Amino acid sequence: MKIFISLLTFLIPVSLFSQNGDNVFNFLRIATSTRAAALGGHNISLVVNDPNMIFHNPALLGPEMDMSIALSYSNYISDINMGSAVFTKAIHDRAAWGAGIQFMGYGDFKQTLPDNTVVGDFSAKDLALDGFFAYDLSDRWRGGVTGKFIYSAFESYTSVALAVDLGVSYYNPDKGFAAAMTFKNLGGQLKAYTDERVKIPWDIQLGITQKLAHAPFRLSITTLYLNKWKFEYIDEAQTDGQEDRIVKEKFGRVFFNHFIFGLDFVPSENFWLGIGFNPKVNGDMKRTNGGGFGGFTAGGGISIKRFDVGFSYLNYYPSAASFMVSLSVYMGRDSF
Repeated sequence: MKIFISLLTFLIPVSLFSQNGDNVFNFLRIATSTRAAALGGHNISLVVNDPNMIFHNPALLGPEMDMSIALSYSNYISDINMGSAVFTKAIHDRAAWGAGIQFMGYGDFKQTLPDNTVVGDFSAKDLALDGFFAYDLSDRWRGGVTGKFIYSAFESYTSVALAVDLGVSYYNPDKGFAAAMTFKNLGGQLKAYTDERVKIPWDIQLGITQKLAHAPFRLSITTLYLNKWKFEYIDEAQTDGQEDRIVKEKFGRVFFNHFIFGLDFVPSENFWLGIGFNPKVNGDMKRTNGGGFGGFTAGGGISIKRFDVGFSYLNYYPSAASFMVSLSVYMGRDSF
């Protein structure tokens, strides 16, 4: 049990301030698309031909992604690496399905006794196998669902869970407007690490994307954590009672903790640049002396015939930046 607790402590950024949480499988919150990562880390309303976006909202899957393969890889922090892969296939003209995988590897660790004697090595990893389905409800509305089998292993401790994502999206190409809503990670543990079951990070998200009328820019606003209003932060430097250690945030800070802002520049179908800002991450990093640039993201991508390549930069940790690359290959009837 000491090894298990020490490992979980290592995997969560430790600082003078820490957020009080009671979830497992938090890797499911991390971006798998370079576009979503560049636009603040989350986006559920951006209608683009990017199969990686369906990890964020299954209602972004459609027949236009027929016979597509997408891969992504991120060096998250230090030896922590994550990635995803997805294949999508159209079903006639109004539906599509997909299969994907997400993984996060935390590296290798030394197993030691209380006197620091090394007795072996162990690893830690998270994995999710995903199945996607989406259907065009009308010319502008689309619904989607994702089924997830989730597995996690920390040394000899393992956990298994099942979950689903439910999503709906609306797109008006004449006005360049899109809106979406998702219910993320609805489910629970079938097998817990220990005797006590812990919640998985379910969430309700809303998002809109609007293309500017006379310029090649799209503005995206995503709201998340809509199932929870406040987040508690503990000041570890305080030695008084537990209540005195809880950081009290003002209404404005609590309100903007639920927003992410993104802006992308799309001068043509073959090129894009994006920037984003996550106020919650920015506030979290300021508490840990992480500087004022925490929560800012950026990225870009190019398309060459049937191939898309993307890159994004994320500043989500006080002492290191995260980088993500992606590659998509389009082989279907609507590929260009």
